[in-house]
Amino acid sequence: MAKKQFKAESKRLLELMIHSIYTNREIFLRELISNASDAIDKLCYLSLTDDKVGLGRGDFAITITQDKDAGTLTVSDNGIGMDKQALEENLGVIAKSGSLQFKENLEKGEEKSDDIDIIGQFGVGFYSAFMVSDTVTVISRAYGSDTAYKWVSSGADGYTITECEKDTVGTDIIMKLKADTEDEHYSQYLEEWPLRELIKKYSNYIRYPIQMMVTKSRPIEKKEVDDENKAPEYESYQELETINDRVPIWHKKKSEVSDEDYNQFYKEHFFDFTDPAKVIHISTEGVVSYEALLFIPSHLPRDYFTKDYERGLQLYSSGVLIMDKCADLIPEHFRFVRGVVDSQDLSLNISREMLQQDRQLQVIASSIEKKVKRELVKMLENEREQYEAFFKNFGIQLKYGVVGDYGAHKDALKDLLLFYSSTEEKLCTLAEYVSRMKEDQKYIYYACGETVAKVDRLPQTEAIKAKGYEVLYLTDEVDDFVMQMLHDVDGKEIKSVASDDIVDESEKKAAEDQTKENKELLDFVKESLDGKIKEARVSAKPGSHAVCLSSDGGVTLEMEKYFSMMKGEEGVKAERILELSASHPMFAALKSAYDSGDKELAGKLSQVLFSQAQLIAGFSLEDPTAYADLVCELLSK
Repeated sequence: MAKKQFKAESKRLLELMIHSIYTNREIFLRELISNASDAIDKLCYLSLTDDKVGLGRGDFAITITQDKDAGTLTVSDNGIGMDKQALEENLGVIAKSGSLQFKENLEKGEEKSDDIDIIGQFGVGFYSAFMVSDTVTVISRAYGSDTAYKWVSSGADGYTITECEKDTVGTDIIMKLKADTEDEHYSQYLEEWPLRELIKKYSNYIRYPIQMMVTKSRPIEKKEVDDENKAPEYESYQELETINDRVPIWHKKKSEVSDEDYNQFYKEHFFDFTDPAKVIHISTEGVVSYEALLFIPSHLPRDYFTKDYERGLQLYSSGVLIMDKCADLIPEHFRFVRGVVDSQDLSLNISREMLQQDRQLQVIASSIEKKVKRELVKMLENEREQYEAFFKNFGIQLKYGVVGDYGAHKDALKDLLLFYSSTEEKLCTLAEYVSRMKEDQKYIYYACGETVAKVDRLPQTEAIKAKGYEVLYLTDEVDDFVMQMLHDVDGKEIKSVASDDIVDESEKKAAEDQTKENKELLDFVKESLDGKIKEARVSAKPGSHAVCLSSDGGVTLEMEKYFSMMKGEEGVKAERILELSASHPMFAALKSAYDSGDKELAGKLSQVLFSQAQLIAGFSLEDPTAYADLVCELLSK
């Protein structure tokens, strides 16, 4: 029979598809299996009203056959099949989808079937076979016909259709694989284990059995008495085995799944060795229907804080894997969540390798975010110890979520945050802190430092605690940003213990008076430090200590520390304020040296006080040796 040509536009599309549309060659098997499932769906639907079909749901299957000698891989189904006209329409015109037409006809009719879910709707998936094949042969016999037809094509050069013999209804797609090259190993698709892995990866939840012959071994029966003491011998044999699981665990009712089932699925599916901290099983129907099975890990993934870690949930459409990590389904602040989402309502692009950005995806993502938040709140309220273990692992992620996107998520996340309390000596929420505030307390106080012990010893912390107020101790680099982004809780403003606002009016007035009284001395201190501080002043903040360091302007000391760890941000500096306690003996010594005219000694004391303030604030000294020598010099006098 003369070879028929694809239409000009179809030929160009075929060439584009083979080289551009699909980014991953292994996708071809997913596409062919999905098409086979659609063909079975059509005959299965027909069997509901036509008892001549003679097949029940348990009789349908997809079979994968590899022939290494011939270099062929075959995907077979016992679905509806195609006659000559269908072959012409569906395979002779690219992007003409019989499945899409079937679905449209189904939707126009009065009868509906929730059990029919057509996967292929673009009419291009079949042609992905040409990415790995020199020649593709399709042998098909339509239901209700005694005649079978063979469609053969080597790609864009056209195709032939001839009559042939086929004993059963259905379709065989026979691919003559390309020869291996240095970059591509097409022969891997003839090997048992790579095929099994591809089926498991992309098509594990196709509703019909996917079968293939697998190699197994068994002991050889001993026939002689003398053989009983010999080591057992084994023989290999072939057996037809169903490769896919068919029914996803997330499709089952919660009552049908045990905790062990969830844990086992998580560990096998996400390659973890411990049970998850929490399982979230979702089944939602509405504007967009979807099912999801989400897991909160019980420990930090090894690569979590590296650039190699990718957030995202596995996305399935009707049981077929579309994306291994769909980042759009989970917000950055919940990037630790692992799991799968399955929906029939998503708009996929032509290759089904990625999503089109649409409202359905946004609706699912928003729903998932709310359900994860709700589950974390429940854990916080009812399983406090477990939540604190979770927060130890992923609390920093929630904090970055507060400051990310210019604070867009702060209201959603603030209730999930925990901070160490100076009075309770354990972690607490902001709401718990507010519930304990004294009647005369205006602010929520916090202090930042490297460790809880170091924060507790800060002069500013001591001054606030002396008034009987609770202080939150913050030890993560991002904490100062978090508190400034939150600003207030239930109308109570959040203030750092380093803030000027925390000093009582009477204390503030007394300090201002003493600053004016000692203006000449304080100007000298600033001058002797040669631009290292913006100002020196008398303050009540140091409490019983001689000195403390604070900042002026938008950049705090903690922000400076944070930026100093980031490449390219070393130049971000806070404007330092040196705050001195007028009641401390060290101030008296400084004043005495200055008033007596010993400017050299006063300058050295100023250097010591500034270095001490730097150390208290958690900064390293530029020249620790010079500081040590200076202290020794002063002590020896």
